[in-house]
Amino acid sequence: MNRRHCAAAAITLVCALALLTAPVQAMAAPVPEPSPTATSSASPKKSLEEVREEIDTLYRKAGAATDAYNLAEEQSKKQSSEIVRLTKSIADGRARIAELKDRAGAQAREQYRNGGLPPGAQLMLSGNPDLFMDGINQARQGQQATKGMLTELEQAQEDLETYTKDANLNLEKIEAGRVKQAKAKKSIDGQIAAAEKLESQLAKEERARLLQLEKDAASTAQAAWLSSGALKDINREASSAGKQAVAFATAQIGKPYVWGAEGPGSYDCSGLTSQAWAAAKQPIPRTSQEQWRQLPRIDIEDMRPGDLIIYHSDASHVGMYVGDGSIVHAPRPGRDVTLTGAGSMQILGVVRPDK
Repeated sequence: MNRRHCAAAAITLVCALALLTAPVQAMAAPVPEPSPTATSSASPKKSLEEVREEIDTLYRKAGAATDAYNLAEEQSKKQSSEIVRLTKSIADGRARIAELKDRAGAQAREQYRNGGLPPGAQLMLSGNPDLFMDGINQARQGQQATKGMLTELEQAQEDLETYTKDANLNLEKIEAGRVKQAKAKKSIDGQIAAAEKLESQLAKEERARLLQLEKDAASTAQAAWLSSGALKDINREASSAGKQAVAFATAQIGKPYVWGAEGPGSYDCSGLTSQAWAAAKQPIPRTSQEQWRQLPRIDIEDMRPGDLIIYHSDASHVGMYVGDGSIVHAPRPGRDVTLTGAGSMQILGVVRPDK
């Protein structure tokens, strides 16, 4: 019993010594949670003008993405049509090759039946002097026909290989176009959603003021453009086709902007201008960027109704000049086709579809 007491006392002493000699871990005092006012301040509310500029920027980016989407769609349609043409050419080529092979087979069978000699050679060997010259001519004609058929067969096979290769390339382009369209669509949706979210956060009165700010900004820009003397010498009459295009475009006033739309119930900016000129029997590229790239450019002082004014440094917007310093255009989502000042936006240049 004494031994047990001694052992227990010894164990207690060892534990006590261990606690005393163990390194002490520092414990920080709990830090009180900072009050919101002490650590951060609420971000200042944007002015309505700043919101307008931000919304305008988002819609411009969406417009550029819309052009990328529309161009990919247009290229996809062209490539699909080309594939249809190539598929027909491939089918025709295969049929031609089959026909030539049948003809070659028929000639081979004929020679086999005649001991491997063509009809002309048999006549030459017939011993009939009267038929000898005819036999020579027939032999030559047979050789030329055979040679021509073989050449045609080789060409048909080469053409078939080219058609097949081109069709495969077009399929690859279509697939790449679909990927491009999907990326553009995602960008469009994101930009428009962000702009709509900003606008939806405004009170009714603020949205009305926002619309007025848009009009005021356009009027200010138009006034500056007019005061520069831009319209001084612009008094030309529209061409016959231009009058038709203007009549079509102005008839769409009041219809809503919808990205990618080409009518008849809604339009995006280049959908309106391309359809207006299509109505004038003058097809033009589908997108504002391609209209700027492909159509003949003219000086502003030479502008006449029906010409297209391309806006912004990235050619992301287009309107049709209708005279008196005005354009008809489809502005952006949430707005309708309307008349506005030609100088209300940053002008990149002017193109003429029927030059």
